[in-house]
Amino acid sequence: MRQVIQSLADGSIEGANVPAPSARRGGLLIETAATLVSAGTERMLLEFGKGNLLEKAMQQPHRVKEVLSKARTDGVLETLEAVRSKLDQPIPLGYCNAGRVVEVGAGVEGFRVGDRVVSNGPHAEIVAVPNTLCARIPDGVSDEAAAFTPLAAIALQGIRLTEPTLGERVAVFGLGLIGLMAVQILRANGCRVLGLDFDKRKLALAQGFGAEVVDLSAGEDAVARGMAFSDGRGVDAVIIAASTKSNDLVSQAAKMSRKRGRIVLIGVVGLELDRADFYEKELSFQVSCSYGPGRYDPDYEDRAQDYPFGFVRWTEQRNFEAVLDLMAAGSLKVDELITHRFPITEAPKAYAALTDDAQAMGIVLTYPSEAAEATAAKLVRSVPLGGAERGASRARLGVIGAGQFASRVLIPAMKAGGADLVTVTSQGGLSALVNGRKNGFAEASTDVEAVLSDPGLDAIIIATRHDSHAALAERALLAGKSIFVEKPLALTEPELDRISEAAQPREGGGAPIVMVGFNRRFAPLAVRMKALLGQVAEPKTFIATVNAGAIPTDHWTQDPQVGGGRIVGEACHFVDLLRFLAGAPIVRMHAVKLGKPAAGVAEDKATLVLEFADGSHGTIHYFANGSKDFPKERIEAFGGGRILQLDNFRTLRGWGWPGFTKLSRRQDKGHAACAAAFVSALKTGGAPPIPLDEVMEVSRWSVRAARFDD
Repeated sequence: MRQVIQSLADGSIEGANVPAPSARRGGLLIETAATLVSAGTERMLLEFGKGNLLEKAMQQPHRVKEVLSKARTDGVLETLEAVRSKLDQPIPLGYCNAGRVVEVGAGVEGFRVGDRVVSNGPHAEIVAVPNTLCARIPDGVSDEAAAFTPLAAIALQGIRLTEPTLGERVAVFGLGLIGLMAVQILRANGCRVLGLDFDKRKLALAQGFGAEVVDLSAGEDAVARGMAFSDGRGVDAVIIAASTKSNDLVSQAAKMSRKRGRIVLIGVVGLELDRADFYEKELSFQVSCSYGPGRYDPDYEDRAQDYPFGFVRWTEQRNFEAVLDLMAAGSLKVDELITHRFPITEAPKAYAALTDDAQAMGIVLTYPSEAAEATAAKLVRSVPLGGAERGASRARLGVIGAGQFASRVLIPAMKAGGADLVTVTSQGGLSALVNGRKNGFAEASTDVEAVLSDPGLDAIIIATRHDSHAALAERALLAGKSIFVEKPLALTEPELDRISEAAQPREGGGAPIVMVGFNRRFAPLAVRMKALLGQVAEPKTFIATVNAGAIPTDHWTQDPQVGGGRIVGEACHFVDLLRFLAGAPIVRMHAVKLGKPAAGVAEDKATLVLEFADGSHGTIHYFANGSKDFPKERIEAFGGGRILQLDNFRTLRGWGWPGFTKLSRRQDKGHAACAAAFVSALKTGGAPPIPLDEVMEVSRWSVRAARFDD
């Protein structure tokens, strides 16, 4: 299928051939009929993409601080590679989609195949969207008009926050698509409306929709006109739908407002507020969040869990429905807002018009009406990339998951290790396409089942969300394939039991390799540390201090059911590293958490105490409450009157070691060596890089640590 994507590196637009997604549980698969280009958001993305690194940095000052902090702790080269890798990942464009349902996911009620629906799906011939972000299109509303729904819902949500009542007088700054739709919705609500803009054409449209207008290009005094419009009392509410870096709009809005007036920001403006403007009038100022309640809530948007109607009357979906009802009743008209139409095959021309044509406003992308066989062609879930042919080696890989870590670190490491990269899959298809092309895969796919059952693959790389690791690993092993799982291997002990059983040798054949991405034991300085410790015969003491840094509590890794929490998901690295350095099995563990996490969130601050069979013991301090300016990882070892300190995998220092005091190098956490060891074992049929019993041992203790069993 065709999808519009943009490079963040240079801003270029491409209509790419992407493998089609599948309908997820709680979602719909939609064949697109029309999409609308968001003149505000998508123009901003274009401008950002066309800027150089310095210009990009100036637009995101908060990111600059993160980059500088990373450079101090990890090194300049590693930081530059991370930034460039991030910018090298194209993004899908668009969020205003109208089309026809072609597949209904499990657990969905109220939608059927053939329904015309609107959604926030991207500019693509086939989109997969949670049903909570879809609404049926009434018979009297065209597909092109329906595509305006998400933008109109943004306007509607901003209006809801002003709580307008019949007869109130409301000013609307900015008469772009959202502002002009806000004018109409306010008029339908019985309000008098004053529209303010610099563009005479937009002012004329607002007048046609029943608003009084102020031509700012003619030097008209916005505040004076607002006061006159409100008979000298001040307007009841102001909606700011403009985009400018100036602070003037907020100041003008405050000065034209009545006492206890309401100001709602939908657009993007300067926010250096003058307290005096707001203090005497006790004005309310609020920023509106997109389509409405549910926005950015993963339970609502990703898992399709709706809010109870009686408690949350207006959600994103219900705002969509309200907009469509207004369109069907003739109270919201958008045909006059359409200035350009382009077929999806000419998407780059549409974006050229967006930036080069001053008259451009409503730009619609059209998708040809297809016969059944043409629709079936769009639903193809594997796209050939013209990469290397399947080799005759024993290291032919299929990759499930193509997120940031897999694309930046894991896949390039496998390629450098000499693997034959055959198929890469991702849920939506775009990241599979991008990383497949970049790394020379033979094909990109969204069909996980086909990859698992492909007899031409020797191993499966699993780099998906943590809750899917165990099931995918078990199925791959039962299909006779070796596996490399980007940690953790599983989230529960029963899952580990099933994996262990599936990994047993088959009759007439050898055992598959079970490898987990415990890369730190392969880091050059960790290997050197292990060699030095081999000179000490007595038990040793280890201290691992991990300054992991805070991440939002609503991040999927913090969800005990999805990510399992950061202890099982990341602290497992250090359980494995100490197991490697000690060279003896773990016999006991004690875990202590810090404080009490929020409901539904796994604790990410803990101390783990490990005891080893040789009498050694280790302490892992895994903290998420420290400064980013402090090195992330430090490993210390004490024994035989000697000390070793490994600092962030950049420097290894020794005290009391004959002939060794310090070794420094570019940061290397062992990813390349870890991947190379796995590929080598596949090719030669040699022993697994980490013995199976050791992989299972570390994984089991990590799962137990996450439960904080004392």
